Amino acid sequence: MNSWIVITIPDLIPILLCISIIFTVMINRILQKSVEDTFFKGKAILLIGPRQTGKTTLMQKILESRTKETLMLDGDDPTTQSILNRPNIEHLRQLIGTKKIVFIDEAQRIDFIGLTAKMIVDQLKEVQLVLSGSSAFELNNHINEPLTGRKWTFYLWPVSWYEWQEHIGFLEAERDLENRLVFGLYPDVLNFRQESGRVLKELTESYLYKDVLMLGNLKKPPEFQKLLKALAWQVGNEVSLSELGQIVGVDPKTIDKYITLLQQAYVVFTLSPLSKNLRNEIKANRKIYFYDNGVRNALIGKLEPLTIRQDVGVLWENFLMSERLKYVDYQQIWTNRYFWRTRQQQEIDYVEEREGKYFGYEFKWNPERKVRFSTTFTNAYLAQNTLINRQNFRDFIAPTER
Repeated sequence: MNSWIVITIPDLIPILLCISIIFTVMINRILQKSVEDTFFKGKAILLIGPRQTGKTTLMQKILESRTKETLMLDGDDPTTQSILNRPNIEHLRQLIGTKKIVFIDEAQRIDFIGLTAKMIVDQLKEVQLVLSGSSAFELNNHINEPLTGRKWTFYLWPVSWYEWQEHIGFLEAERDLENRLVFGLYPDVLNFRQESGRVLKELTESYLYKDVLMLGNLKKPPEFQKLLKALAWQVGNEVSLSELGQIVGVDPKTIDKYITLLQQAYVVFTLSPLSKNLRNEIKANRKIYFYDNGVRNALIGKLEPLTIRQDVGVLWENFLMSERLKYVDYQQIWTNRYFWRTRQQQEIDYVEEREGKYFGYEFKWNPERKVRFSTTFTNAYLAQNTLINRQNFRDFIAPTER
């Protein structure tokens, strides 16, 4: 006699939601193959990047076929911290046993992890050590010196546009582009698109402050929050420490310290001015961009649709700059990055120097907008110039000849 399981529509909804979440979680990351190719080559593997970008998920995916030979340790666990804080080699041999891979997540939580890692790399040569961490100024300070010449370092950023397009398809990604300019590309934002605002609120109010404030020995001062908002409003514009200091109400040295913390925690990155040939080139100020549009917009409480916004150009420029950074890093393209401007207000949004050659880029959302590149810049640097707009942006952030 056959037995049947009856599932009603209300019962089916949670199941469908779970299937949807599982589907979206499995976004293939460009970095996966690069990390896999460095296994068992005599060096530790470091996976670093902002919080909540999927570092643990990526390593679990890489190690899923090797679970029996992998020892997975959580740096947030007090027992793990105690065991790995200045162990001797015999303790390490007993801990690792016959395992061939040791993965330590949140490794920066462990005191003197660099010395422990050096011991494993130098004396347990048959073991592949993998470390992940979310904060450069913790993990790198603890590890760089002990592991000099003994590590491969990889940075995992929020999901790239190319990864997202490969995941959902060209047509759906095209429809979704305006949403990404507003809500960004953090994995949880993509996994829970109907709750994007709520996810971003948690991300900016919890995880962002956890790294920047706690590890910078700050206690969420109002000045720091003012600075974040000021930077968010000035994306793509030149900023000076003295002007920011006046806005925030602190001295320029404190502003510089805060910006350094934001850079080290992968919240923002800076662009310096190009100044090599001409006397009237701007030399002092810098531009600041956010690694993710969603974080920028959440900080100023601006999550309205693109169609009713006044800052489309700003969002487009920040999106292109962050996506270009991901592409250049993942493809290991060696380049110096600048903006260019003169006192006469001649300017180029973005300049790359690659192999001694200069490439200038202007960013316009509207494909109908025309741009005249400065002949002063072009002649001084023998530059090749390109306008990046809504129609050709894929060639800039994910060229087809990958």
